[in-house]
Amino acid sequence: MKTISIDIETFSDVDLGKCGVYRYCSSPAFEILLFGYSVDGGPVKVVDLACGEKIPEDILDALTDDTVLKWAFNANFERVCLSRYLRDMGRGLDPFHDNHPLSLEHARFLNPEGWRCSMVWAATMGLPLSLKGVGAVLQLADQKMDEGKALIKYFSVPCAPTKANGGRTRNLPSDDPGKWATFKKYNQRDVEVEMMIQRKLRSFPVPDFVWDEYHIDQEINDRGVRIDMDLVEKAIDMDTRSRSELTEKMQAITNLENPNSVQQMKQWLSDNGMEVDSLGKKAVTALLKTAPPELTEVLELRQQLAKSSVKKYQTMQRAVCSDSRARGMFMFYGANRTGRWAGRLIQLQNLPQNHLPDLDAARALVKSGDYEAVKMIYEDVPDTLSQLIRTAFIPKDGCRFYVADFSAIEARVIAWYAGEKWKSDAFANGEDIYCSTARRMFHKPVVKHGVNGELRAKGKIAELACGYGGSTGALKAMGALEMGLSEDELPDIVSSWRDANQQIVKFWWDVDKAVMAAVKNHKTTRLGRLAFFWQAGMLFITLPSGRNLAYVKPKVGMNRFGGECITYEGVGGTKKWERLESYGPKFVENIVQATSRDILCNSMKMLRHCDVCMHIHDELVIEADPRVSLDTLCEQMGRVPAWADGLVLRADGYVCDFYKKD
Repeated sequence: MKTISIDIETFSDVDLGKCGVYRYCSSPAFEILLFGYSVDGGPVKVVDLACGEKIPEDILDALTDDTVLKWAFNANFERVCLSRYLRDMGRGLDPFHDNHPLSLEHARFLNPEGWRCSMVWAATMGLPLSLKGVGAVLQLADQKMDEGKALIKYFSVPCAPTKANGGRTRNLPSDDPGKWATFKKYNQRDVEVEMMIQRKLRSFPVPDFVWDEYHIDQEINDRGVRIDMDLVEKAIDMDTRSRSELTEKMQAITNLENPNSVQQMKQWLSDNGMEVDSLGKKAVTALLKTAPPELTEVLELRQQLAKSSVKKYQTMQRAVCSDSRARGMFMFYGANRTGRWAGRLIQLQNLPQNHLPDLDAARALVKSGDYEAVKMIYEDVPDTLSQLIRTAFIPKDGCRFYVADFSAIEARVIAWYAGEKWKSDAFANGEDIYCSTARRMFHKPVVKHGVNGELRAKGKIAELACGYGGSTGALKAMGALEMGLSEDELPDIVSSWRDANQQIVKFWWDVDKAVMAAVKNHKTTRLGRLAFFWQAGMLFITLPSGRNLAYVKPKVGMNRFGGECITYEGVGGTKKWERLESYGPKFVENIVQATSRDILCNSMKMLRHCDVCMHIHDELVIEADPRVSLDTLCEQMGRVPAWADGLVLRADGYVCDFYKKD
């Protein structure tokens, strides 16, 4: 036995979508209903566990044998659920072979190294992240059964008690044998589709080093991060009280039945002489600059009510496991155009920033439950709670958080690729890159908080907005107008940045030509450290790390300006599979972000012996003994991979007792 392809159907009274698989399968009500499997590509068998059948002993042995590769689509689900199943059977997991006592408290899971995920394989090929979506794009002979959604709703989640169903809260196989028979066929089909995906993609195997990255990701997801549940619960209580008070205050002023209603509030503002198109955060901030005093209070109250801090706290409450750790917050290859991670559950990628100077004091006050003191000292309770969200993540007892991230990683990578020597030299010399950029743009000395210091802000916004072909629209999206720049200034800022970064601009269009040549001529085109090639209806870009970026069914099309461009199939802004348009700077953005991701993965591998419990963009958060050297960690993280010779890297860090933005 070399491989097993697996798909399971389960039941739990915990909402999988809202709570994640780790919390889902820790419920006492959890059970595996069906176990579909195929050994070495043979016929699919379905074990009906719900009706008393047993998984064969040799298959159970294989689940804990790392030399037998277990395949599944979204394998994290099968691996975590089967870990719970084996624990309940009293079978030892001990994935790290350290003789650790088996218990739920220590949340032992099957060793990720024995697992492969066909969803990850599909993602590396630029395909959708759903079994149905992959099957459709690959035009498989047998597709995922459409009946599955209804069957899962019927058998896998609790049902509402009614007179018609005899007041039961769960549907069993005996309640509808016909549906159950179809459910078993559905389970079998999922295994078959997963195996067909493997066969379809066998000419494009996932490199072993990417599987190693996946296993590191699974270890981080299994480890999870501790949540300060006392802070979470107090914050939720305070937010509830604050929202009630704010709503009552708005009702008293406006006489609206529901002042949270966008439609009602727009109408009220209109009736009071203010026409608005939007009540979004930016729109309200802009309105406050010109609003008359009688409307200012309402808009400020609206702003406070719009704070979504409580949602993050509520997600923590739902997702946390019995040991106060939240798990499963990272989706490997979730952004399949670059291979970057996507956030799940608490969504660590978009945590609110913290700017409170006395974060420790504010945190302690909320934990004490003293609402009146929080309100008196900080006035804006929702904003205070929002700034404390990061601090709900805490290290385990006896440890501290070591937080390290790369400084301006994307700017460093694009300068390295393009050969923008002045920029790489600025990084090597430890210069403030925004001052250096402004100096090149405006041909004047620029010193932060010093000579021509006001130009640094223009250098910064240009650096952030223009690197991937961005123009005046990108500057606006970055907040150029809010920071006081005028519309008339923006074109000059764009052209000044491009004049200062001529090698980067050249790189955009060199990449554009290389992609076009690969798609048109079906030949490999090389550009510096990159290779572009067409194979079997796919465009591939090989990065210096050896990893490929994949674009499905590329074609030469026409852009809105009447010029040639490359189009390909992928998931667009509508979250639907569609044909997308791209060009040089956008491909450069993919290349740079993908390379930045590969550098982070290199650091994860070097620091694998450490307990990485979170990573946010280009930052690692490690749970470690206070005696660990921060300088050593940053030095390790800042080491340049062998394939990135000449790249100037730097990692900075800090140590804290709860997570925060330093």
